[in-house]
Amino acid sequence: QVQLVESGEGLVQAGGSLRLSCAASGRTFSSYAMGWFRQAPGKEREFVAAISRSGRTTDYAGSVKGRFTISRDNAKNTGYLQMNSLKPEDTAVYYCAADTLFLGSAGSSYAYWGQGTQVTVSS
Repeated sequence: QVQLVESGEGLVQAGGSLRLSCAASGRTFSSYAMGWFRQAPGKEREFVAAISRSGRTTDYAGSVKGRFTISRDNAKNTGYLQMNSLKPEDTAVYYCAADTLFLGSAGSSYAYWGQGTQVTVSS
């Protein structure tokens, strides 16, 4: 199995940028596809982005496409979510998730989850 720890929590103004990291330990990170999800207060968890084990395939929610970029460095056992042009509606707790399959937006199917990191965007 794999353990996931997110970092990069922050408070930024609208239009700003932030990069989240997801550090993996345990089994070989390259064995897992990865996804990012978020949950705002009072709302359901929603899909943000996903990346395949090799990094060649990515998928994004329409609300973040063109603003967010998911990437990974298998040599460092770390995944990333670069967030640009942030909006107040991006405010949420962000979670990284991993699974041996590329699940894309199928959040309920990911086997492993991090504890989450808070992103707050002020207007």
